[in-house]
Amino acid sequence: MTPVPNDATDPTDKKPGDSYVQSFARGLAVVKVFNATRPAQTLSEVAQASGLTRAGARRILLTLEALGYVRSEGRLFRLTPRILDLGFSYLTSMPLWNLAEPFMEALVQQVHESSSASVLDGDDIVYVLRVPVRKVMSINLSIGSRLPAWCTSMGRVMLSALPDDELDAALRRADIRQHTRRTVTDIDTLRQRILDVRAQGWAIVDQELEEGMISIAAPIRNRAGQVIAAMNVSGQANRTSAAEMEATFLAPLLAAAQKISQMVVV
Repeated sequence: MTPVPNDATDPTDKKPGDSYVQSFARGLAVVKVFNATRPAQTLSEVAQASGLTRAGARRILLTLEALGYVRSEGRLFRLTPRILDLGFSYLTSMPLWNLAEPFMEALVQQVHESSSASVLDGDDIVYVLRVPVRKVMSINLSIGSRLPAWCTSMGRVMLSALPDDELDAALRRADIRQHTRRTVTDIDTLRQRILDVRAQGWAIVDQELEEGMISIAAPIRNRAGQVIAAMNVSGQANRTSAAEMEATFLAPLLAAAQKISQMVVV
């Protein structure tokens, strides 16, 4: 992305209303340019990736540095561990996940496979809890990891709970592309699979995101019956087929999801 020539044409000027704090939005944009592939960046790189001017990016980086969220190493900037405080603020504000963890640990001990919980955020799922057994994906999954909702079992569970118009809009927005030879990319077929999930109450995805990885997921509901999250069991295709996973893991997964749903107070 080419840096904008001045603050007046900055793309973050598109604001929804008078309550929109532009400088805060720009600060978040700067934070989000740092990732596993680019953990340390120069001022120019940050400005280019965030779409800000060099002057604007510099002001934000120096502010974040003063607050302890960024540190500079010569010409390079990188995030500090203090940035985790922002994510943990969400987790600590949602005591459900502390209550859910024992049920997920019991599930993992029963099925001898990893289990995770996630919420829907835009077009992605975001991992909020993970109880691993062993590494099953080359993708490094941890709390805060994001994956596309449309080709994950937890994502399809949560997409299936959307009204039809919102589901259609989500599929139109999604970056639907081939991840493996099994990935469903035809939007009509994909929509029908999600509607099937809605009807049956659970989802299974067989090696659509990564070769060798199968995942089965169930919804976590609030007291009103609304889907607020999803949890899964993930396994390797060379050990367990999709049919075997359904036969062996689905019942204990649904039971664990039901127990967690009963812990939701609102």
